[in-house]
Amino acid sequence: MPTRRDLLRLAALAGAGATLPACGATGYDDAVAATWRHAAQAPAEPVALLRELVRYATLAASSHNTQPWRFALDAGAITIQADLSRRTPAVDPDDHHLWVSLGCAAENLTLAAAAFGRRAELEFDSRTRLIRLHLTPMDAVRSPLFQAIPQRQCSRADYDSQPLPAAELRALGSTANGPGVRALLLTDRGRIDAVTDFVIQGNSAQMRDAAFVRELKHWIRFGEREALATRDGLFARSSGNPATPRWLGSLLFGLLFTEKGETDRIVGQMRSSAGVIVFVARSERPAHWVEVGRAYQRFALLATSLGIRNAFVNQPVEVPALREQFAQWLGIDERRPDLLVRFGRGPLMPPSLRRPIDTVIGGPRALQAKAWSPNA
Repeated sequence: MPTRRDLLRLAALAGAGATLPACGATGYDDAVAATWRHAAQAPAEPVALLRELVRYATLAASSHNTQPWRFALDAGAITIQADLSRRTPAVDPDDHHLWVSLGCAAENLTLAAAAFGRRAELEFDSRTRLIRLHLTPMDAVRSPLFQAIPQRQCSRADYDSQPLPAAELRALGSTANGPGVRALLLTDRGRIDAVTDFVIQGNSAQMRDAAFVRELKHWIRFGEREALATRDGLFARSSGNPATPRWLGSLLFGLLFTEKGETDRIVGQMRSSAGVIVFVARSERPAHWVEVGRAYQRFALLATSLGIRNAFVNQPVEVPALREQFAQWLGIDERRPDLLVRFGRGPLMPPSLRRPIDTVIGGPRALQAKAWSPNA
């Protein structure tokens, strides 16, 4: 019977072949360089400028890297709509993470617009559930948060276990608060250990949910060729796993993705973290979830500018029964904890990719025709 180490060695050997691009194909590293970059200069042509703002928006975080967004370009505005074909109903049945993801994209777009001399004012239409960013001229401001956009990532690695300076914690906490959003920073080791227990309980519940496991596996991109073909999802190497052909990755997933293995990984990663931050919205409405996404994106970008890594550990907020217990432990009354994120200094991981912007841009009429339906 092969051991876990034997299987991982097999994966590494197979992955060495899987990372080689097909003849004439663009290699993964080249695709990363083309994706995670700053514009050489601000486009002078109006439509080209709008497209560049969309490109920056797509570099935002999204649940499972599903990139659940569609954009429409108009004179003086960009509209963002949820792409419901990219829902994750097992882990996100009420589309909470989806709306948070759209908020992340909106914040990136706002920061990029300012860098190119445009003020972006966000309007959320509660009837159609469209996010519209109105653009007006302003003096260009290339903020540290904007500069950090091409370096930001969710780093699912062990960190260095060292506490952060008080000044950095104050800055992170201040940046993470926003309209209708409260951020709770927890750095005491006893409280981090208590949060770890919640994460483990949530992980166990999800690992025993066949629908959750199927959905997660669907969004994993086991090899570089697969990641290049889809340019979305959870790339294996970004999580510290070897790249493999899908047939082998699927086999290893079934053999190695176990409750005990994940529990051990969680314990190690939480112990290595300097702290955790919980984002709490004023109410359970998409408009406020968008604001949570904006607040998280600001936090992640400031952290990146300071050399601090972060990663989601959302299990306690994704399991409804556990979420209520977690909220009571946090002392946030009837409000819902929206995101749970660990942070600390640690290594960068191989970046994920993004879909070409032509695949996420549609006309305003198409957006209006697909206005939100609660039954969709």
